[in-house]
Amino acid sequence: MNSQLDLLHARINAYDWPKVFDQIDQEGWAVLPGLIQQDDCTTLAELYGPTDAFRSHVHMARHGFGRGEYRYFSYPLPQLVEAARSALYSRLVPLANRWHERMGQAGIFPEKHNIFLERCHTARQKNPTPLLLKYQEGDYNCLHQDLYGDHVFPLQIAILLSEPEADFTGGEFVLTHQRPRMQSRAVVVPLQKGDGVVFAVNSRPQRGTRGDYRVTMRHGVSTVRSGTRHTLGLIFHDAP
Repeated sequence: MNSQLDLLHARINAYDWPKVFDQIDQEGWAVLPGLIQQDDCTTLAELYGPTDAFRSHVHMARHGFGRGEYRYFSYPLPQLVEAARSALYSRLVPLANRWHERMGQAGIFPEKHNIFLERCHTARQKNPTPLLLKYQEGDYNCLHQDLYGDHVFPLQIAILLSEPEADFTGGEFVLTHQRPRMQSRAVVVPLQKGDGVVFAVNSRPQRGTRGDYRVTMRHGVSTVRSGTRHTLGLIFHDAP
């Protein structure tokens, strides 16, 4: 496992983070190619099921969220999930703090994820939010935002664990941008098995001729036409 985690950290450290930040600043999202190795994607997808690894099981149709299902992990998280969540938080926190400053929001995020989680837990946000999602033919996820409690980290990551056109067809990852007094813009993010997409949880700052303004973002998944699609979601704040 140590070599597996070493490889994960090496991949994360190898990304051109200034370039990633520029992309996220401009568009609200960026792809991290090959974030999770192919074999690890398969292993994570195979965790899906009624086991002690998960704290809850949600059927989207029952709540009007779409069609499909997902399970939230319990603590302790699987080592690979915990390591990815912690390392990626540390990489993203400088951008998160810049966004908060640009949007005039109070408070800064600490450098280490465990310190931020202590803040969440003190505010009674103690439930882990990393999750596995499963979609089959006809399933989809409505546009939404993953907001839980008062302490919200402004970025999150979705990692595709299945191979498009081999394991499933359709099921594209979709983002929308709602600019003030303008119609929404939709973006389809191209992902391959193991790729992660970093994107804004809620609002992000956008440079305009008169300074920054806020763009509201939502994300979802288009209808799966065939096969089975698994995704790992990494949300950095915990839930009540």
